[in-house]
Formats: sequence, C-alpha cells, structure tokens
Amino acid sequence: MWTKMVFIGTTIRKDLLRWFAVSVAFTLIYYTVLLLSLIVRFGNFPNYINSYDWIHNVKTIIQSTPSLFDTLMIINDEWFFEIGFMNYDFGTGISEWSLFLAPVKILGVFLLGVLIATNYLLLRPANRICTNTSAKSAGVISGFGAICGALASITMSWVVCCSTPTWVVGLAMMGLGVSTSLWLEPMGLWVNLLGFGVLLVAIFVAAKQDQSSSVSVT
Repeated sequence: MWTKMVFIGTTIRKDLLRWFAVSVAFTLIYYTVLLLSLIVRFGNFPNYINSYDWIHNVKTIIQSTPSLFDTLMIINDEWFFEIGFMNYDFGTGISEWSLFLAPVKILGVFLLGVLIATNYLLLRPANRICTNTSAKSAGVISGFGAICGALASITMSWVVCCSTPTWVVGLAMMGLGVSTSLWLEPMGLWVNLLGFGVLLVAIFVAAKQDQSSSVSVT
C-alpha cells in the first residue's frame, strides 16, 4: 500500500501542471455539458441569471441551525449562481429549468476531476507500471466511478420535478419517470460516495506494479 501511495505521489509531482489542468478542465467541461444539455433538451436559451450572497447565507445557516449535521447538509446545497429559462406565458413568469452553481458541489466535482486526472496520469504509457489487464480494469472501473460521481453531482432544476435543484433531474430528463426519479433522490449521497470510492479503487489498481517488470516506483 505504501509503495503504491509513493508511486502515485511521485507520478503527480512529475506532471503536476497536467494533473491540475485536467482537474480544472473536467470541472469546466462538466458544467458546460450540463448547461448545453438543458438548452438542447428544452430548446430554449437561458434568459435570466441570478447571483446570491453565499457567504452571508452560510453565516445565517450556521447561526440559525442547531444541528451540525443539518448545517452541513444545508450548506452543501446552498448556491451562489443560477442561470435558467423563465417562461413568461404565466403571469410574472415561472422558471422552467435552471442550472445552479453551489460552491460545495463545485468543490466536489473538482475533487472528482482530481481523481480522474490521477488515474489518467497513472495510465499514461510514460508512467504506467501495471499490466495491460490491470490498465484495462482500471479504465473501466474509473469510467464507472466517474459516471456515478458526475450523475450524483448534478445541480439542475426542472419545473416538472417541482423546480428542486437535484441530481435526479438528470434522470428525469433522460426519460425515467418523475415519481421514480424523486423516489431515488435520497440515494444521491450514496451514489456520490460510490463514485468516489470506485475511482479510488481504480487508482490503486493502476498503481499496482507488474511483478515481471523492473520499473522502479521510487
């Protein structure tokens, strides 16, 4: 285990700029894809943007919520930016869909990108020390983990889903029944943890040295 961790750290240090660039690029591409998916799915370009005083709201949550667990859960879903489409056919207007940006969720997506970037570096031919079989396994496992983590990190809302920004909006948009999607909503945390856990497993699989190779990991 220690040898694997040393190799992972050494690999990252050797290509730190690429590692950071892939992590940031994943985060930017992720939210860009979410916004584009909303535009394509509903055929409307965004027509409103809202920003929120995240710091002030977090202070208020901390001061007014007695439970530490509840405080953390509320802050986790507290957003600072919203972009969406407002339908004005109904009086003062109703938000048909929107994309919310929450700092904690963005950090989570960035950490997801960090794990993906780490796996990417470990599987690069210049760095790889595992067997071809292990490399393929790590790639498949990493892909599954990335899908789980990305799916559970969605912060979109849709009026059909009660306008609540939640990860299951993505499921509903893909055709899953709304009632079924909302029933799955409480599982979001576990799906997210599964994604991160699987990615960690993929990293350690990729860091397993081929015993028949003389490559040094120090």
